[in-house]
Amino acid sequence: MRRLIIKSGAAAAIAAMVGRPAMGTEMSSGPLIWRNMDQRQLDDAYTQASYTPNIGQVIARWNSWSDEVRARIGPPLRFEYGNRSCESMDVYTCKRPNAPIHVFIHGGAWKQSRAKTYGFAAELFIDAGVHYVVPDFSWVQDEEGNLFTLADQLRRSLVWIHDNASEFGGDAGRIFLSGHSSGGHLAGVLLTTDWQKGYGLPRDLIKGGLCCSGMFDLEPVRLSHRGNYIRFTDEMEYLLSPIRHLNLLNAPLIVVYGTNETPEFQRQSRAFANAASALGKTVKLIAAKNYNHFEIMETLANPYGICGRAALELLQET
Repeated sequence: MRRLIIKSGAAAAIAAMVGRPAMGTEMSSGPLIWRNMDQRQLDDAYTQASYTPNIGQVIARWNSWSDEVRARIGPPLRFEYGNRSCESMDVYTCKRPNAPIHVFIHGGAWKQSRAKTYGFAAELFIDAGVHYVVPDFSWVQDEEGNLFTLADQLRRSLVWIHDNASEFGGDAGRIFLSGHSSGGHLAGVLLTTDWQKGYGLPRDLIKGGLCCSGMFDLEPVRLSHRGNYIRFTDEMEYLLSPIRHLNLLNAPLIVVYGTNETPEFQRQSRAFANAASALGKTVKLIAAKNYNHFEIMETLANPYGICGRAALELLQET
């Protein structure tokens, strides 16, 4: 495992580039809400725009890049895993029978984005002989702030993939998973789901997991501004905090974060990986130097990039 310590001078330099004081170098201006942070600092720590001045450019690139990939490889198959219009998934097939399946859970603060934006990573998996699947699911504001609905939808999407993999040439015994940002959180939820008890499926339904820049303990998230649009309860905080259910983790895990991310996103990733390691789980922690929260996501499309290499490593090791 690799750890990264950002010295105060480096933090201040990065902060200067984005036009705000460095987290941890400024004095608190109000009562402490979480650790050494007041409300404004905590809100900043869960607001990516505060740390990523190029957010619009990167997301626009994801969309244009995905269009270019689809122009080369063709459109994905579209399957429904539920009865609602949003309960569908894009399946980019590798044309190889009985091939492994990689499922990607997209981010967007649980309240935005669609599967089609993330088609840009499809080529990496197709070239490796792997089907690439991106489910759509509800936005939390359309579910009255209930994250349980999103978790349920994604669990059902994996059940559908397991039960119907043969429809697109997939191997139900080789399902892999990744997720980014809030999708990294939801991937963590799926990785710590009791598939046997809840769905009658193998405990190791997921054969390997990659969580990129996620949130794994919802307590500080609940205290931040995100609590304004998510209807947190004690039950939700507990049941949907993957770090509290690592006893259910049955897959090799790789956790990735960028060193230019917010302090809380960095801490959450380190804490999740360290807690899994303490329980004897197979886990690797990667600190991607000089990447921000959105730039790190792009490396999933590159076999030599941080996330692309990690995803292929999980396939090779299993």
